[in-house]
Amino acid sequence: MILYPAIDLKGGRCVRLTEGRFDRETVFNEDPVSQAQIFQTSGFQWLHIVDLDGSATGKPAQAGVIRSILRVSSIPVQVAGGVRSIETISYWLDAGETRVMLGTAAVRDPNLVKEAAREFPERVGVALDSREGKIAVQGWTEQTDVDVIDMARRMEDIGAACLLCTDIGRDGLKKGVNLELTAAITKAVTIPVIASGGVKGIEDIAALRALPGRAVHGVIIGRALYDGDIEPRAALKAAA
Repeated sequence: MILYPAIDLKGGRCVRLTEGRFDRETVFNEDPVSQAQIFQTSGFQWLHIVDLDGSATGKPAQAGVIRSILRVSSIPVQVAGGVRSIETISYWLDAGETRVMLGTAAVRDPNLVKEAAREFPERVGVALDSREGKIAVQGWTEQTDVDVIDMARRMEDIGAACLLCTDIGRDGLKKGVNLELTAAITKAVTIPVIASGGVKGIEDIAALRALPGRAVHGVIIGRALYDGDIEPRAALKAAA
């Protein structure tokens, strides 16, 4: 299982939000580039970068910072937030990103996912951000009636390379990952599933690995890593 340390960017800083709320942020590093280097030297094999400002505005807002991270990173990077067009997908992949994640755009324009999957095979995934089983969009500020399981199946059908599944109600709270939701989604699709939201310790990594059925591909780790509740070396060993 792959561990994806999260670098969430807001105002040029590395932050974490609570339940996705922009008015409940904690700044963990004023220099996101140095944070990326810390994660890389700690042994992580991927980085997960979210342009929070971009997710709210619908267009990349932290491009300069992300490009600086790409210049120092020798490990794969996936980016999310504000990706709403083929042009933006192409921009990030040309910049050096390994994978681009679509969120709001996937809900509002499924044809974009289909087109992107055809043009960039295996390099475009979909972020399924949900509250109580229903998808939220626009930086998690707008709630929809779209069922997350139905959405997962639809995205697989039109070519998404992977799914990133976040339980918004747990995000940033260290309540523990939503095992039931993760298991339901891995059962519903055959493409890789990345769990996110609520990870509080190594026990969550072990629990995800122990889920019956098809293996969970990976997990995003954020606040617990920044707070020191998860030690990188031990976490990587638990995931191996």
